Amino acid sequence: MRPSGRSADQMRAVTIERNVAPQAEGSCLISFGNTKVLCTASVETNLPPWRRGQGLGWVTAEYGMLPRATGQRTRREATAGKQSGRTQEIQRLIGRSLRAVTDMALLGENQVVLDCDVIQADGGTRTASITGAFVALSDAITWMQTRELIKTNPLREHVAAISCGIYRGTPVLDLDYPEDSEADTDANFVMTGAGHFVEIQGTAEQTPFSRTELDSLMGLAEKGIGELVDLQKAALAQ
Repeated sequence: MRPSGRSADQMRAVTIERNVAPQAEGSCLISFGNTKVLCTASVETNLPPWRRGQGLGWVTAEYGMLPRATGQRTRREATAGKQSGRTQEIQRLIGRSLRAVTDMALLGENQVVLDCDVIQADGGTRTASITGAFVALSDAITWMQTRELIKTNPLREHVAAISCGIYRGTPVLDLDYPEDSEADTDANFVMTGAGHFVEIQGTAEQTPFSRTELDSLMGLAEKGIGELVDLQKAALAQ
């Protein structure tokens, strides 16, 4: 039995609320159970110097966790004067995931910056960030089209992410913190709506895992990503 009482292939309740930050070109509040992330998309006409003059756009991301997103207050990274390695790794993952489904030529010489701020953390903050960032990016693209900054939607397809792991010998979908902290294997999958893999991160925290177990985790991920993409589509259709 999982701590939450869920079945092995059951995700937490996922909600996506759009337009929660009206001053941003795109925004949503996404919840994976008790994990809550505010995702905003900002459109900028200034590109990084190395990108200018090529007729190509850019999509990048920043990630952060509020001090009381966790049980114990964590120090703001700005106070420490630098980002942690974990923060840098996660925001690069978010950026890579969104760029994988964006046609930079159609984006033109524009930049979209995704900010993912964790309000409450209970496992899966990076996967919730990627899933919500896509919705915020999609709304920002619509904003650009209505103002004729771009003519054609540069998003090729949806992208979402989910965690899987082996908890007490059983492959399970969408780990919350109690499971993540005890899992024998922890993995994150980023996939497109067409079922193609963008990135796979997998680590044996305690016991090495087999190819059979990896296949089980991939099957769970495919199921979870399918559900998340359906939720993205439903949210964007509202």
